[in-house]
Amino acid sequence: MSGGPDASDPGRLILVGRVAGAFGVKGELRLTAYTDDPAALVRYRDLRRKDGAQGLTLLSGRVHKGAVVGSAREVATREEAEALRGLELYVPRSVLPAPEEDEFYLADLIGLAAMAPDGAELGRIKSVQNFGAGDLLEIAPPDGPSWWLPFTREAVPEVKIAEGIVVAIRPAETE
Repeated sequence: MSGGPDASDPGRLILVGRVAGAFGVKGELRLTAYTDDPAALVRYRDLRRKDGAQGLTLLSGRVHKGAVVGSAREVATREEAEALRGLELYVPRSVLPAPEEDEFYLADLIGLAAMAPDGAELGRIKSVQNFGAGDLLEIAPPDGPSWWLPFTREAVPEVKIAEGIVVAIRPAETE
């Protein structure tokens, strides 16, 4: 089976936030951060769109009630800020700090092989999503439709980034 996206690709884009709307009347933005430290968005400064095009260049920012409030070079008015509501913001994987030993970014799971405990290949991790009830791995099998697996210790007892695999326990199929 051919590999998926290379998790080590330094140019790969990682979703770090989203424009939640305008803040105040002077063109400031309210940003929802998907980072452990919301202030990281300000440090990244140059935020991209999903296609890699320039998104926002943050000039300043502060954490306010768990979100980031800041100004961007591309936004001068409240109306311009409000028009960007929903814009997803990305940074290249290369600007993220290296994870500690035995840690990894969820984005680094994409493309890894999902193997059953007995060594049988289940597929490759196509995406990692969170629809509000916890992280889910989308597994694309060699044949057939993708399926979802909760990213829990019970369902994914081992993650072996260096080996390019995760050990996964597929839920029993119901009839």
